[in-house]
Amino acid sequence: MAKQAVGGGVGASESARSSPGLGSRVSELMLRQREASIFLVAIALAVYFQSSNSAFLSSGNIRSLSEFTYATAIISTGLVMLLICGEIDLSVGQAYGFAPIAMYLADQTLVLPVAIVVGLLATAVIGLINGVATVYLRVPSFIATLGMFFFLGGVNVILTDGFPKTAPSGSFLTEILGGADWSGIAWCLVIVLFMHILLNRTRWGLHTFATGGNPVGASEAGVKTARIKVGNFMLCSALGGFAGLLDALRIGSIDPLAGGPNIMFFAVSAAVIGGTALAGGTGTVIGAFLGTVVLSIMQNGFSLQGVSAYTFNVILGIAILTAMTLNVYVGSLRRSGRG
Repeated sequence: MAKQAVGGGVGASESARSSPGLGSRVSELMLRQREASIFLVAIALAVYFQSSNSAFLSSGNIRSLSEFTYATAIISTGLVMLLICGEIDLSVGQAYGFAPIAMYLADQTLVLPVAIVVGLLATAVIGLINGVATVYLRVPSFIATLGMFFFLGGVNVILTDGFPKTAPSGSFLTEILGGADWSGIAWCLVIVLFMHILLNRTRWGLHTFATGGNPVGASEAGVKTARIKVGNFMLCSALGGFAGLLDALRIGSIDPLAGGPNIMFFAVSAAVIGGTALAGGTGTVIGAFLGTVVLSIMQNGFSLQGVSAYTFNVILGIAILTAMTLNVYVGSLRRSGRG
């Protein structure tokens, strides 16, 4: 009887040691699901700013948050696809400004739905040029898209004579494409869901990971890595253009200086904070969306508190460095079999 009791006690003790505790289970979740940690950060920031200022979660401020979030989040989903491939598009912010201008010019002679398609196709062609220059001419994507950034910046000003133009308005199409309240964030959520499925549930997504993780092995296995990269350049640029169309139709104005480096760098920051590695091979669309939410909450919350933009940039820089350090650490844990 005593032996059984002792045996039972030893067994229970071994079982307690072998079963992971709450802390280790949470740590394992953070390692396996990178989105979980950034989601918790977003919740903590929202609670903090609401406790500091009761207007933070008011309906008007939430709408302001959504309006800042959706365009950056849409662009970040396209950048995730490229970053996983080990490439980057610095011109996507200018594509954001170019699509509404192309739509405006086409709308002078064509019906609005066709003009919108023209705007999106124009940005897809920009992505095609970036992809061909990078993949077939072997120009580093940083240089190729930097050149396109300056080229489009000049074209946007030339095509509009340097002055803002009035965007189309007053139709059902313009209402659902950014004109109506919450339509922008609704489109954003649909695109994030679609891109998440594309990346994680389709052959294109599998080949995107393979292209960034081991391009030589992927090519030998039959993956058309050149086509994957060019396609993702086109997808990224078109998504940037679509975000620009949504914003232009919401504001009712087409600004030749819209977009540029700010929205592009915010989108890259969101992707990195969300768990996408700049070296390629890993990334998550949901994480990029949550990274955008975190950036939006931080910028909006600090603005309500009267914190200057300079301080926000300092905090953003620390957040990016921390996120990159954690990405490297998590990657090393996974390679060692602990993640």
